[in-house]
Amino acid sequence: MSRRLIAILRGLDPSRALDTAETLIEAGIVWIEVPLNSPRPLESIAAMQERFGTRARIGAGTVLTEDEARAVADTGATFIVSPNCDAAVIARTKALGLGSYPGVFTPSECFAALGAGADALKIFPAGMMGPEGLRAIRAVLPVGTAVYAVGGVGPADFAHWRAAGADGFGLGSSLFQPGWSVARVAEAARASVAAFDATG
Repeated sequence: MSRRLIAILRGLDPSRALDTAETLIEAGIVWIEVPLNSPRPLESIAAMQERFGTRARIGAGTVLTEDEARAVADTGATFIVSPNCDAAVIARTKALGLGSYPGVFTPSECFAALGAGADALKIFPAGMMGPEGLRAIRAVLPVGTAVYAVGGVGPADFAHWRAAGADGFGLGSSLFQPGWSVARVAEAARASVAAFDATG
């Protein structure tokens, strides 16, 4: 599971959860996130974890509270992503044994997240920061800090972001939209994997 691409399935309906997850896994994307502002997200997460938990990492996004982190943990999911840096949510996530991927934008937020125990940093919205902003922040982060660019980043941008120090990407609308067919999701997933692999 070394390819650092996280599929963000915002708006996913539980009836499509298993087919969509299988399509992504077959294409080579094995980190799958369902934001909690999707329809019945815990149902989707639990179903995907039960079916694909040995083949993929299933997690939740848009997790804003400690209670939500607990509910996600109860599904068997393995990681939590947030749009913000909340030390209490990070600490609770780690106490529950899950991976923590909080959203950050400034150096202060980056260091606060790491100090609270975050496993990696989610630069969000990355499109507003740009690769040069990440390059500047990367210069002061501890060596080995994993950084994901999320929000306004697609396959065509991977090379620039990787050169600036991004380890991976969270892919939302460029990879999945609720109205897309499974075939379209598969095509987008294969294109994303190819673009990522091309960056070395």
